[in-house]
Amino acid sequence: MKIILKTQEEILKIREAGKILAECHGELAGRIGPGMTTLEIDEWVEQYLAARKASPEQKGYRGYPFATCASVNDIVCHGFPNDRQLRSGDIVTIDIVVNKDGWLADSAWSYRIGAVSEEADRLLSVTHQALEKGIAQAVPGNRVGDISSAVQGIAREAGVGIVKPLIGHGIGRSMHEPPDVPNFGRSRTGPVLREGMVITIEPIFTSGDTGAVLWEDDGWTIRSADGSLGAHYEHTLAITKKGPLVLTSL
Repeated sequence: MKIILKTQEEILKIREAGKILAECHGELAGRIGPGMTTLEIDEWVEQYLAARKASPEQKGYRGYPFATCASVNDIVCHGFPNDRQLRSGDIVTIDIVVNKDGWLADSAWSYRIGAVSEEADRLLSVTHQALEKGIAQAVPGNRVGDISSAVQGIAREAGVGIVKPLIGHGIGRSMHEPPDVPNFGRSRTGPVLREGMVITIEPIFTSGDTGAVLWEDDGWTIRSADGSLGAHYEHTLAITKKGPLVLTSL
């Protein structure tokens, strides 16, 4: 499939969705804590978006029943919100795709619940660092492999696992557009990054070094195969002549 380049006006529309999403994560960061359930978070997010005349694109996507993906501890991605209360020491990733007037923005963030272990804290810090390193490579003339190699390099240096089946992607009017943006690969390979491309970068790492995962029977929930912790950070960004423009930041 062809990569769809966006005009400046279209990027501004994605930015509108991204700003709502960034503000949602920002407010959630001050609310989330021990005793809260991920189902309560999910309901709050849906109401937050509705109040801003936006909607959660995940809900109904291929039958997915919730407004968010809420992944706790060894669930690395696509976790179903539920009524289990979060406890101090947990880590939880909230992944949200916002639809505003038909334009989409996608961002995931991993949150520390109370005081977390040194292992958890390190994993979250490393995964966030990988996101920043990947974004820095998102400039015209580079290739997708330059992003992938930068993300992979952080994981290898830290000795954490890369969840290879889960990758970043293009985004716009559809949640998943070309190109794929893997979290592993060689520099100077893959599609050339061009002004007007809008992509997500989303390193997903495990504290165990294999990154191997298992799908649960619900067809969505993905757990680490070795029971180790998972972390996931994601931004939507545009490739511009001035460099990467993050569309899901405040």
